[in-house]
Amino acid sequence: MGKQMTEMLKGTLEGIVLALLAGHPAYGYEITTQLRDRGFVEIAEGTVYALLVRIEQKGLVDVEKVPSEKGPPRKVFTLNAQGAQELAEFWSTWAFLTERIDQLRSPDTDTDTDTTNTASEGEN
Repeated sequence: MGKQMTEMLKGTLEGIVLALLAGHPAYGYEITTQLRDRGFVEIAEGTVYALLVRIEQKGLVDVEKVPSEKGPPRKVFTLNAQGAQELAEFWSTWAFLTERIDQLRSPDTDTDTDTTNTASEGEN
């Protein structure tokens, strides 16, 4: 994964994980697997686990320890109301940013013309 991708993911990974948890509760390894299934193949498990600790500390998820057939109990993370609100804010911010970035990729010539016309009209 390139440096630019890594930096962008740092700012969005929390929202991505919250979105996964909005679908259904999951434990750490399951979340890592879901991320990899969606193309985020180079995200380290340690990164996901550290993020889960942070969102738990922020009160965005409820945690239940569920017995595991192999080893210690698993911590299953469930998105709670505060986490759902945080996710809604993430999607709102994401929509705002992607709209602006898309405008930069393919600028609308009508918008540029309108701005020029408005400035010209103001000068006359």
